[in-house]
Amino acid sequence: MPIASVNPATGETIETFVAHDDAEVQRRIAEAADAAEALRDTTYSQRAEWMKAAADLLEADVDSAAQIITREMGKPIAQSRGEVLKCAKNMRYYAEHAESFLAAEFLADPSVVTAAEAGSVWQPLGVVLAVMPWNYPFWQVVRFAAPALMAGNTGLLKHASNVPQSALYLDTLFEKGGFPVGSFRTLLIGSAGVATVLEDARVKAVTLTGSEQAGRSVAATAGQQIKKAVLELGGSDPFIVMPSADLEAAATTAVKARIGNNGQSCVAAKRFIVHTDVYDAFAELFAAKMAALTVGDPMDEAVDVGPLATESGRDEVAELVDDAVAKGARVLVGGSAPKSGGWYYPPTVLAGLTDDMRVVLEETFGPVASLYEVADREEAVKIANQTTFGLSSAVWTTDAAEQDWFVDQLDAGAVFVNGMTVSYPELPFGGVKASGYGRELAAAGIREFCNLKTFWKA
Repeated sequence: MPIASVNPATGETIETFVAHDDAEVQRRIAEAADAAEALRDTTYSQRAEWMKAAADLLEADVDSAAQIITREMGKPIAQSRGEVLKCAKNMRYYAEHAESFLAAEFLADPSVVTAAEAGSVWQPLGVVLAVMPWNYPFWQVVRFAAPALMAGNTGLLKHASNVPQSALYLDTLFEKGGFPVGSFRTLLIGSAGVATVLEDARVKAVTLTGSEQAGRSVAATAGQQIKKAVLELGGSDPFIVMPSADLEAAATTAVKARIGNNGQSCVAAKRFIVHTDVYDAFAELFAAKMAALTVGDPMDEAVDVGPLATESGRDEVAELVDDAVAKGARVLVGGSAPKSGGWYYPPTVLAGLTDDMRVVLEETFGPVASLYEVADREEAVKIANQTTFGLSSAVWTTDAAEQDWFVDQLDAGAVFVNGMTVSYPELPFGGVKASGYGRELAAAGIREFCNLKTFWKA
């Protein structure tokens, strides 16, 4: 796949970039390794000063940065601005909390281990490779980079090949804030070059957000090298609605949870599992709200849903819908791609699903919602847990006991009650099963790429 910015609203190539050759890749790895040595010896207060300065620069540049995102992957411009501002917030969060998250821990009574003093300290690993996707071209990167740099690590970014302008913007952001040269470097390379970089002895760990296939490949290489890996992979998140739910609020949130980022989010709600007592009422509300969305040019402030990021992605969504319809699914809204230019697919709601349809078990990466009718909470959980994924989930019920039951029973990295999945800097984020392992964000995220070193003093 060429490294190029292609406008998904028109299909026109904006700019093509030359991949870094082996010499340039080696130079950038060396820069990152040297910067890791320098950064390791800096204080948290110094790193915090640099991180806040970088956040200020990004926030001041919100409009131009947002335009880069929208031009490269088609997100509505208002959502792109929101992504940029969320990055700045995350950077300030880690600037303010990294030191406390990584504070040394002392054994209250060291005599139990025959020591005068004992405990543990968190120390940076060094250079960490980040393999990142196109769907949140700034946020996915910054939610790794901010904690990594605040911990004293450095980063190498292998970004998706269709968002090179985003990758190059981030290449210099932290250095402009004051971090040592090489603290964060972009590698313009294809997927085939990832293994070679990860095998380099100077690279100590890897994080990947992407497909299950990509995760398996990177995890295999990391395992062979005995290097730490964090994987955030696909999701087919359930959104469960029980009889006690506020249906108007649930339907409104369901639309937002499905079509945000043009439906191209691992943690988007994709399967809407509704109790039979409220199924008809919810389906009517949900379908009407999906039908009312405005699809069009993502640079238009009034647009709710823009194009999908790639032509192949749009075609994959269409294939899943066509397969379901051919096997008997009912289309309540949408269901076919427009013939106009650009890689658009309309907000779509499918009902009457059966287990032989691909959409039941595969991840649908676009604005397509699947509706399921269930008789009770046990059937709801059975359907929710039937896929290989386990990233996040949502459940709508005002019954406190039922809320606790769903939190306990759902196989997922998170359960959001009477809301939708959102990644917050304050909460750990990650999945189980084929959705990956390890955590990002909060204290858990910054500790992933640190060595927890035990000390014992006689």
